[in-house]
Amino acid sequence: MIPLKIRHTTTYRYAHPVSLGPHRLMLRPRESRDLRLISIDVTVTPAAVITWAQDVFGNAVATATFQTMTEILTIDSVVNIELDAAAWPVFDIAAAAIFYPFLYSNDEATDLGALTARQYLDPNGQLLVWARAFIRANPTDTLALLKDLSAGVSAYVKYSTRDDEGTQSPIETLNAGWGSCRDFAVLFAEAARGLGFGARIVSGYLYNPAHTPTGAGNAGSTHAWAEVYVPGAGWITFDPTNRGVGGLNLIPVAVARDIRQTIPVAGSFVGAAGAFQGMSVEVMVAS
Repeated sequence: MIPLKIRHTTTYRYAHPVSLGPHRLMLRPRESRDLRLISIDVTVTPAAVITWAQDVFGNAVATATFQTMTEILTIDSVVNIELDAAAWPVFDIAAAAIFYPFLYSNDEATDLGALTARQYLDPNGQLLVWARAFIRANPTDTLALLKDLSAGVSAYVKYSTRDDEGTQSPIETLNAGWGSCRDFAVLFAEAARGLGFGARIVSGYLYNPAHTPTGAGNAGSTHAWAEVYVPGAGWITFDPTNRGVGGLNLIPVAVARDIRQTIPVAGSFVGAAGAFQGMSVEVMVAS
C-alpha cells in the first residue's frame, strides 16, 4: 500500500462580482480493490452548499450552489488514499475471449451498449484502417492486440501538452500527429470500439514519484487514459500516453463514455461581457 495525498485547487477570477451558477465537481477517487479512500475534504470559497450523488457510471459527483456574488471562486480538494495496484498484473481472460475476434455474450453486449459504439465520425474509414493494421493474424491474441494498439498510439502520435479546452477528434489527432493525454485516450478508446471492443474513458491523476512518466508535472498531475472490457478479466486499464497496462501510478476519479463527461470542475456564471479573467489549476500528488 502506498499512502498518497492529492491536492487539487481550481481558481477562477473575474473582473467584477458575478453570480455563480451551480458547479459540478468530480474530485472523489473511485474506490476499488486497488484504491482505498481514507478521507476527502472539499473547500469552496465563497461558501457553497455541497450535495453529493452518483451518476449513471457510479462516479461520485458533488454539486456546489452559491448564494453570494464574488470576484474569485476557489475550489480546493484534499484527498488521502492508499494505492495498491500491481506493477505486473495478470489478466484471467475467459477462454472464449483469449483470441480476437470474439463475441460478447448477449448480456455483456446489452450492458456495454453505447460503450461499444463509436462516438466520432470517420467518413472515409481512416481510423478503422489505422486500427485494423494492428491485427497481425486471424485469429490473434486479444491482449497482445490491445497492447499493440495502445503502444501504437504513442508510436504514431507525438505527445504535447495542450492548455486549451476540449479534446481533438481521433481523426484530428491522427492527421496532426500530436496530442495531449486526453487526445491519446480518446484515440485509443475509439480505435478499440472500431474493432468491436467495449471501451470507456477514465480521468484522474498520475502519480509520478520518479518524474519519468509522460504527461506528469512534478510529482503528479491530472491525467486521462482508457479501459477496455474483456470477458473474464473485466475492465483492463490502458494508458496509451505511457504505454502502460494496469493501474500502477494511476488514480481514477471518473469513468464515462465520453471524455466531456469527466471534467473535474464545470459550472457557469452571470456577469457582464468580459468579466471572466482566467482560470488556474494546481495539482499535487505526493506520498
